Amino acid sequence: MADWTPKTRLGKLVAEGKITTMSEALRTRLPLREPEIVDILLPELADEVLDVNMVQRMTDSGRRVRFAITVVVGNQDGFVGLGRTKGKEVGPAIRAAIDVAKLNMIEVKRGCGSWQCGCLTPHSLPFEVTGHTGSVYVTFKPAPRGTGLAIGDIAKSVLRMAGIKDAWGFTKGHTKTTINNSIAAFEALKKTASMRVTDEQKSRLQIVSGPTKIHVAAFESAPPEEAAEPAPEAAEGEPKGAE
Repeated sequence: MADWTPKTRLGKLVAEGKITTMSEALRTRLPLREPEIVDILLPELADEVLDVNMVQRMTDSGRRVRFAITVVVGNQDGFVGLGRTKGKEVGPAIRAAIDVAKLNMIEVKRGCGSWQCGCLTPHSLPFEVTGHTGSVYVTFKPAPRGTGLAIGDIAKSVLRMAGIKDAWGFTKGHTKTTINNSIAAFEALKKTASMRVTDEQKSRLQIVSGPTKIHVAAFESAPPEEAAEPAPEAAEGEPKGAE
């Protein structure tokens, strides 16, 4: 990222090394408008294309074809983002959707909220959450360890990118609409970030907000000037030969 010149206040704080983690960046409440910030703070970010939809439209000059892309990104350890964009070509549209998903990054709370489990590790959700978009309602419930992600493929991808390994899911509405299904799952995870929990609930349910392994961004600095090696001292006398 040596050729990146930050333009926003948050970007300048990251470039100066005053903000070194994604949790700190989101805690500032400053708008996230540069995807390079996420690239620096979350270098191990993964992405997955959820939907590629071809949209056709008739115009005076003929048929116009565009592609609508839905992408989810995450570090599989507490951070996830969802983005959707349109473009004339698939490749550039996917890259643009990934950048939009980075700008929509959220921090997810995880925990061991199932009464059937007592492993005390943040492998599932700490409590039940529901999100909806249009006619689609998606509900996630904590599950005991080893259950896996018992939910549809679209919501499963969103949960996997957030780092949730065990959960039960229930959906209502026209879930075949991929975009509404993915947004509803994303809105449900948003509620884990916005819901307040007490210290007693944090310790009892082992609630972790964000990553379990914190990555601190390292910034390259100018190498220190090497000190000149001292010249070898002149011998006071000639070495004596072996007697």
